[in-house]
Amino acid sequence: MHLRDGIQTHHTVAQRYRHLVETGDITEDARQRPVVAALDRVLDEVRARRAARKSSPLGWLFSRKRKPERLKGLYVHGGVGRGKTMLMDLFFAAVPARRKRRVHFNDFMADVHDRIQKHRLARKDGTAREDDPIPPVARALAEEAWVLCFDEFSVTDIADAMVLSRLFTALFDHGVVLVATSNVAPDDLYRDGLNRQLFLPFIGLLKANAEVLSLESDTDYRLEKLGRQPVYLTPLSAETDRRMDEAWASACGGNAVAPRTLTVKGRKVGVPAAAGRAARFDFADLCDAPLGARDYLAIAAAFDTIFIDHVPVLDQTRRNPAKRFILLIDTLYDRRLRAVVSAEAPPHLLYAGRAGVTEAFEFDRTVSRLIEMQSRDWLESWSAARHQDDKEAALD
Repeated sequence: MHLRDGIQTHHTVAQRYRHLVETGDITEDARQRPVVAALDRVLDEVRARRAARKSSPLGWLFSRKRKPERLKGLYVHGGVGRGKTMLMDLFFAAVPARRKRRVHFNDFMADVHDRIQKHRLARKDGTAREDDPIPPVARALAEEAWVLCFDEFSVTDIADAMVLSRLFTALFDHGVVLVATSNVAPDDLYRDGLNRQLFLPFIGLLKANAEVLSLESDTDYRLEKLGRQPVYLTPLSAETDRRMDEAWASACGGNAVAPRTLTVKGRKVGVPAAAGRAARFDFADLCDAPLGARDYLAIAAAFDTIFIDHVPVLDQTRRNPAKRFILLIDTLYDRRLRAVVSAEAPPHLLYAGRAGVTEAFEFDRTVSRLIEMQSRDWLESWSAARHQDDKEAALD
């Protein structure tokens, strides 16, 4: 730790973590210490590689010509609200490499599939030489970022599952270092997935290239921030509908309400009601319809307040709507958006399926996120972000 331009900086995850404890921003948790130490181990190795490349004026050039040594990354799994993402973000802020990337895993895989499709089109029109799109896609990704941080590593899509082993074999061969958080242990990834036996090699690859740590705690730090706001209304009733209408009128801020259409990869995604940066949907519009990650990302890019009416209790008989709802909430959470929801039951009772199935694992994260998105801290940070956006727009 030292002073730079009068500002105190922290070079290790442990120093950053200790500073947050001392300032009262977080409560020290002994169970987080092994993760802090492991992140600093990765950070030290990243710095050592950078130093080796800089030891000679031509070090970077020669390092590109030879196969880089693999650095063992880190995969941290555990229950929701245990501080995994916070610790990973401390690591990412400390990484000195310019070519680094911190991204939600769903966003990363959407980008990968886009690149694969573009390569196939380029091969078809003769502007690309390689038949197999994975090697050039991996090369490009590694050139852009050799330190990859993934939040919420979760594999539910067969298209993702089928390319992960070959993609990450190539990325690791190019020297990419992986740090990831997840709610599930590596052996539980893509559990119950179609053709899972084809995915199993990736689990072995992941374990070989990342230290695996479990982070469990008696405290869910998100629940401590509860401080509810009227943005989650239950049970479903005429009174709940009336209160949703009142909240919608307030969110519209006098803007005209009209349907809107978003274009996603050449397809049309309908928004039943939109006003300014607010949009309103029924659960059926978003989760019974065949929408996916790209559609939710497009909605999140177009709006900052999303109303979702009539969320039902879900179970394994409605696996696809449940998966879509999990993905939708992940997307809204990662984009730090405001969600106003009417539901048949409180968050912890929204999934009534049997324990042990994939959706039950995933829904634990959804419950925690729905609770956090009702907190005063969340809504205040959302408001501050909107205020900053407005200031920047005024300067443009």
